[in-house]
Amino acid sequence: MAHIASRALSPAGRSTVGPALFNRIATAFAVWRQRRSLASLPDHLRQDVGLTDADIDREARRRLWDVPDHWRF
Repeated sequence: MAHIASRALSPAGRSTVGPALFNRIATAFAVWRQRRSLASLPDHLRQDVGLTDADIDREARRRLWDVPDHWRF
C-alpha cells in the first residue's frame, strides 16, 4: 500500500495530485462562468461579436470538459 501512495508524491514528498486537481477545477469554473456570460449577452453585443443565437446556445450547452486543446493541462 505504501508503494501505491508514494506514486502520487513528488521527489520532495509533496503531493502532485493537488495542484493538477485544483487547475482542473479552476478551468472548469472559468469555462462555466464564460459560457454563462456569453449566454446572457444582450442582442446588440451578440451582433457585435458576430454570433447567432444558435451559436451561443450551442456553446452554452457544451460540457465543462469540452474545451479547446490549448486549455487542457
